[in-house]
Amino acid sequence: MAVRHINPEGLHRSPAFSQAVVVEQPTKTIYIGGQNGVDNEGKVVGPTVGEQSLQAFRNLATILESEGATLSNIVHWRIATVAGQSFDEGVAAFQQVWNRADPPPAITVHVVDALGPGILVEIDAVAVV
Repeated sequence: MAVRHINPEGLHRSPAFSQAVVVEQPTKTIYIGGQNGVDNEGKVVGPTVGEQSLQAFRNLATILESEGATLSNIVHWRIATVAGQSFDEGVAAFQQVWNRADPPPAITVHVVDALGPGILVEIDAVAVV
């Protein structure tokens, strides 16, 4: 797989994210729709961003595993969180599921007014296998 995580000179460098991820050649790419903090019955798992984020990451992992991939194959996360919620809880959930030995993906975060009843976070992703 020809994937490069890039952090060009002149841009901020962070251990938490890559500025961009380049896919050099045609390969299997998985575009995952927004995942919320809901269980397999569609019920919200808890009232906090941390609980819901952890479940959303688990849902992403389940999707990837069904295609022979893991969270390490993700090259981009897009995270939407409801205004007024603790972003730190979502970061803590990410740190629980992400292997720090893997290059971090590019990440985009949006703060929104609302997502759905009881939903505080939604995460979609692109993975390259």
